[in-house]
Amino acid sequence: MNLPCSGANDERKKRRGRRRIAARLAAGVHLANLNAVNIGFLGGRFDPVHFGHLGAAQEALVQCRLDRLVFVPTAQVPHKSHRIHASAADRLAMLRLATESQPHFEISKFELGRHGASYTIDSVRHFRRLHPQDRIFWIVGADQLGRLRDWKGISELVLLAEFIGLMRPGHSPQPAPDIPGLRLHDCASRMIGISSTELRKRVKDGLPLAGLVPDSVAGYIARSGLYRR
Repeated sequence: MNLPCSGANDERKKRRGRRRIAARLAAGVHLANLNAVNIGFLGGRFDPVHFGHLGAAQEALVQCRLDRLVFVPTAQVPHKSHRIHASAADRLAMLRLATESQPHFEISKFELGRHGASYTIDSVRHFRRLHPQDRIFWIVGADQLGRLRDWKGISELVLLAEFIGLMRPGHSPQPAPDIPGLRLHDCASRMIGISSTELRKRVKDGLPLAGLVPDSVAGYIARSGLYRR
């Protein structure tokens, strides 16, 4: 019987192993034997995404030594007053344009595929299942810290993820809420004072978005006719 040489056999095994890893990664399954990493998650409407979002994400990535940062656009928000103006497809397209040149930035469509309001606890449970060995950080603005204890499932949430609090320029760190088990990391963000509400109004009034959003996003908004009505 002719047997393949050991080198050829080893190479076939390596190729099969690589294919199995690729298939499992494509299915979203975390490999326990890979080194644990620090993953930050930044949720929001991103309606539209702007340099304030991108700057905050970059600060969290650097200051908290994250290996990856994942943007999590919401489908619906729990508070009815927080209306979403652009479609999920448009917001996702703008996020892709804004992050395509950043190798450490990723986008999750998990919440966009859900029905009903998006609650952080549901998303963190999902991401924890995908990444059981990694450190998960949920990024929030300093103005949200005082409301954390009212978040749905907060007692479980603080066990599943650590939090990064983004401090606005010129403001002192907010005291950590009295929530047992909360792990909070301060991030001195140099966030640009931009709001998506103001940007939508600028578009409606025919004003330019230069310097407020990436050029690719401004171009997409213009071509798509978003926020004009």
